[in-house]
Amino acid sequence: MARIKDSSVEAVKAAADIVEVVSARTPLRKAGPRYTGRCPFHEERTPSFSVNPTDKLYHCFGCGAGGDLIGFVKETENLDFVGAIEWLADRFRVPLEYEEASPRVDAERRRGKRLRDLLEQAAAFYERYLWETAAAEPARNYLAGRGLGEAVCREYRLGLAPRAPRVLAAKAAEKGFALDELLAAGLTNRRGNDYFQGRLLFPLADPQGRVLGFQARRLRDDDPLPAKYVNSPESPLFQKGAILYGLDRARAAIRAQERAIVVEGNTDVLALRQRGLEPVVAPMGTALTERQLKELSRLAHRLWLCFDGDAAGEAAALRGMELAARQGFTVKVVALPAGKDPADLAAEFERWLARAESYLVYRVRIEIERAADRGEAFVKVREVLAPFEDSPDRQDALKLVADRLDLPPETQAGLAPTRRAATRGVSAKLLERGDRLERDVLAGALRHRHLAVVLGEMTPDHFDSELHRAVQAHLAAGGEPQAALVPLIAEFDALADREAIDESTAEELILRLRERRIKRRLASASDDLELTRFLQAELLRLRSAITERV
Repeated sequence: MARIKDSSVEAVKAAADIVEVVSARTPLRKAGPRYTGRCPFHEERTPSFSVNPTDKLYHCFGCGAGGDLIGFVKETENLDFVGAIEWLADRFRVPLEYEEASPRVDAERRRGKRLRDLLEQAAAFYERYLWETAAAEPARNYLAGRGLGEAVCREYRLGLAPRAPRVLAAKAAEKGFALDELLAAGLTNRRGNDYFQGRLLFPLADPQGRVLGFQARRLRDDDPLPAKYVNSPESPLFQKGAILYGLDRARAAIRAQERAIVVEGNTDVLALRQRGLEPVVAPMGTALTERQLKELSRLAHRLWLCFDGDAAGEAAALRGMELAARQGFTVKVVALPAGKDPADLAAEFERWLARAESYLVYRVRIEIERAADRGEAFVKVREVLAPFEDSPDRQDALKLVADRLDLPPETQAGLAPTRRAATRGVSAKLLERGDRLERDVLAGALRHRHLAVVLGEMTPDHFDSELHRAVQAHLAAGGEPQAALVPLIAEFDALADREAIDESTAEELILRLRERRIKRRLASASDDLELTRFLQAELLRLRSAITERV
C-alpha cells in the first residue's frame, strides 16, 4: 500500500478536531480548558472520560482507555494508522498525497477499491430488489414468517438476488465494471452468470461495515444448489474465518457492555437485535476461529456462546469455547433446548443468558455425561482442567466433579492446578505507592513543561517502571512520542488536570522521587563510609527543601 506523505499526516492532525470526533460517539461538556463525558468504551453512569482539545488527547479514569486523536479513530472505527488518517482526511476535507509507489502497488490499491465499490453497489442493488419489486414478495413473506421486521432487515441490509442468470452482471457492466472484476468479487461464475440467483442475501462486512461478500439462503425447493446456505467464494478480499456477522453493528455495544453474545446463525442475530440485545454476532454456523476471537478481544473479554442442543451445534461450541478460554476470555455457555435456536427464544433470551454456565463447569459436566465409566470421566476431566490455574470457575468445576464422581479427598488432590502464581515478596501497597509517585511526577512535568529540564538531569534508576523511564526520556528529549507511549501520556495529562498539580506541587514531587532514590542507595551502601556520609548529607538537604515547600 502506498505510504501517505508525512506532510499530509501533519496536515490531517492539525485540521482534525478531537472534540467533534469524540462528540459523535458520546456527548461532551466543557469543563474549564477540557471536556468531559461518559466513556464510549464502557458503560458508566458518572462521567469519567476526559478530552484535552489542545493536545488532542483523551483518557478514561474508569476503564483506562486513552491515547491521541488517531488512536481514538483506530479504536472506534477498527482501523490501522493509514486507515485512520484517511478517515480523518475525508471527515475534515484534507487532501492526501502519497509517496511514489511501484506501478504494481498502485494498481493493487486501485483494484481493491474498485472491488469494494462493486460489492457495495451489488449490496445496494440486492436491497432495492428485495424491498421494491413484486417478484420479491415471497422473500418478504418468508422474513415476516420468521418474525423479522422490515426495520431490522433494512438495518442489516438484507437483499434478494433475481432468479435470472445475468441481471447483476448486466447492471454492473452498465456501470463500467469488467467481467474479471465481477469474478474477483465473487459475484459471477466463470461463465459470466450471476453467482447468486433467487436467494435471500445477507451482506458480510468487515468491522467498518464495508461489504466483503455475501451469505445466501435457499428460498425454494427447485434451487439448483443443494446447500441451504452458500457463501461468496474465498478470495483475498473475502475469508469466511475472519468475519463475524453483525460485528460492524455490534462493536459499540460489545465495547460498552464488555461482553459479546455469539450465536450460530444470521437470523439469530437479527431476532435478538430486534428484541433489543445489541452485542450479538455470529460466526455463520462454524466454530469460532483465532482471527474472529482476535477481533472480539479488541472490544471485550467476556463471551456468551449460544447454541441449540443438537450434537453438531454442541461440537462447534466446544471447539469455539475451548479456543476462547485458552486465549483468556471469560466464557459462559448457553445451552438451549434441542431443536431450538436463539431466534425461537428471542423474547425470553435474557433469562437464558442468566442461566449460563461457565466454560469449565459446562465442559466438565459434558465430559462426565459422555464418559463410559468413572475412571474415564476422571481422566477426561483432568485433561480439561489441567491448563487452567485456580479460579472461582475452576473451584465450581471441581465441586461438580467431586459430587458427580463421589471422589475422596486424596483423589480430588490429583485435579489440583499444576501452575501457581508466583508469590511476591514486596508489599503490593508499597509497590502501588511507589508507582503512584512516579506517575504524579511525570504528570506534573507534563503540565509544567519547563520541569522537563529537571527530569533530564535525573537518571533512569529514579524510576522503577520501564514505561515511566521511557516517558521521562521523551519529556527530557522532546519531539513526537513513540506510539506505545501515547496512551500513557494521555493518562498522565488527564491525571495532572484531575489532581490539579500546580508548579509547586510538581517540584515537591520531584524532590520526593529523588529522596526515594537516595534512601535506596543508602540501604545498599553500608560498607562504603564515605558514600554513606555523602548520601546522608544529600538526604538532609532534600528533606529541608521538601519541608520548606510543605
